[in-house]
Amino acid sequence: MKIQQLLTAITAALLLTTLSGCSEEEMKSAQSSVEDAAESVSDATSDTMDAAGELASDAAEGAQEIASNAVEGAQQMASDAAEGAQEMADDVVDATAEMADEVSDATSKMASDLSDAAGDAATEADDAMSEAGAEVDKALQK
Repeated sequence: MKIQQLLTAITAALLLTTLSGCSEEEMKSAQSSVEDAAESVSDATSDTMDAAGELASDAAEGAQEIASNAVEGAQQMASDAAEGAQEMADDVVDATAEMADEVSDATSKMASDLSDAAGDAATEADDAMSEAGAEVDKALQK
């Protein structure tokens, strides 16, 4: 605003100095021209200030939108990470359950095999005792 006032004052002084030898009608015409020029400068300055204000407002809105998008992106990433962690935990639980089932099945099979082997050993021992008893009976009968 001060620049505009200075420009107007300088222009008026130059015109007055230049036109001091002019008629009153020429002076009024010159004064009118100076006033028109000052008004044009004022309008241009006002338009420039308005445009600068709009640019600043647009920049602030853009920065706010970028920040908002960044926050939303971070929230989405955190959500995705949490979902991924939950899926991993579920997979670990499933894998542990499968391993426990496999260990249980293997233990049952081993116990069954051991039981079968013990049964077979008992049967063989019983057969051996029966044969030994039969041999003793034969030997006593002679």
